[in-house]
Parts: sequence; C-alpha cells; structure tokens
Amino acid sequence: MGAKRDDTDRNWVDPDEIPDLSTDNWARVIDAAPVRRGRPKASVTKVSTTIRLDRDVVDAFKASGAGWQSRMNAALRRASGLG
Repeated sequence: MGAKRDDTDRNWVDPDEIPDLSTDNWARVIDAAPVRRGRPKASVTKVSTTIRLDRDVVDAFKASGAGWQSRMNAALRRASGLG
C-alpha cells in the first residue's frame, strides 16, 4: 500500500466559516452592486428585420465567407447613398 494521501484540498473553506450574506450589511452591499448583463451597448445599434432576397444574391454573399451579413450591409449602404 502506498503512502498516506491527504484527500482534503488545501484551499478548502469550511462552509460554516463563510459569512452570513443575509445580514443587513451584506444586503446593502449586494443591492448597491451594479448589475451588468450581456455585452456593452454599442454607440450605433443595429435593427433586426426580416427581408426577402433572391436566393442567388444571398448565396453569392455567403460564398464569400464569414462576415457576409456585414458585407451585404455595406453594399446596401453604398446603393442607398449612405456610404
């Protein structure tokens, strides 16, 4: 039989030693913490829409690889005189 091993992780914290987070002091700290969910909002946001396009047009953009939606957006900008 091998040498005796210590099965307890050295960084283990006894749950009884964790502070009680239901106290008023901790409740104030938790309530004051800012809630940040998701990625930050962009300064210029996009609009989700549904548009019907000819399959060959979409296939041509997709065939050019990743980023096809951005390239399609750029083509529409140029065609509309916006960019």
